Amino acid sequence: MQTNYACELRSEVFNRVSISKLKENAKKLQEEEKRRFREANEEVIRARKTVAVEPSSASRPEVAATPRKDSSPVKPLGSILNLPRILSVNASQVSALWTAYHASRSEGTGRGYLCASIPLEAYERMAAVATRYPTFVLPVPRPDPEAKGNANTTETPYEFQFMQWAFHESPPIPSAAEPDPFVPSTNTYQAADGSSNPPTSSILFTPLQEFKMRNSFATPYLVLTHYTDLARTHGIVLLRGEITPGSGNDGRYLLSQEDAQILSMGVQKFYLWSDNKGVEQKDGSTGESILRTFHEKPSEFDWQEMLKYSTQL
Repeated sequence: MQTNYACELRSEVFNRVSISKLKENAKKLQEEEKRRFREANEEVIRARKTVAVEPSSASRPEVAATPRKDSSPVKPLGSILNLPRILSVNASQVSALWTAYHASRSEGTGRGYLCASIPLEAYERMAAVATRYPTFVLPVPRPDPEAKGNANTTETPYEFQFMQWAFHESPPIPSAAEPDPFVPSTNTYQAADGSSNPPTSSILFTPLQEFKMRNSFATPYLVLTHYTDLARTHGIVLLRGEITPGSGNDGRYLLSQEDAQILSMGVQKFYLWSDNKGVEQKDGSTGESILRTFHEKPSEFDWQEMLKYSTQL
């Protein structure tokens, strides 16, 4: 994926494949994923009902078949952290534990993962924007090693990643008591004030060129997951980024840690709108205005303006 996208975007990316077509493909992909998970869930329910009516050789009480709460493809936070014990520590300690856990991955190198703790208020603002504008493109620099040190080279090539938000069911508010393994879990728990956790969300990043060619079969290079299990108890949302490993056994990943960090920061630049509409450039453009144009006035979308805003400090 070393193609100089900065030189080819006009003819290859935004002219041949329109923004509306990209959004249409993304919508089809979401519908296809929902259909697959729904069919898988229905199959599980049928299987459990069949088992429930079969005679058993052992004398044991029957357990009523209940639908599995596995319509979401996101790995539950409870499989990573001991949530009942987490409730006894404060938000800053949770953030420290979350960072330490991911730093210990990949034989202590932390490679292949990103992590962060996001204030609930900031996440809710991003999620509100993402609900309206779930797709976008973000640039990743792809400098040519052969051009290093060449004074005549002034333009950095970029690879564009197509990003897509998806929202999943709201996780239950964790209890300090260990859950009963024989009691089916539900998502009806609420805080003392009657509120519930926001929906969990994920963001998939795929090279735009690959998404154009393979659509729903394109491989995500990076998946960002926002865990909202501790939103009401601690006021934070835990971010986990997982970089897809390469096909070989050489420990390589499809994206570098730096690239993944750039994409994660890009999400905040364009989706974390502030009261003053974000930091304006000299021409008056902001992440909000660029994202709005991408969805509402695609014919006026200027990729150079987006690139300039993405790469500013």
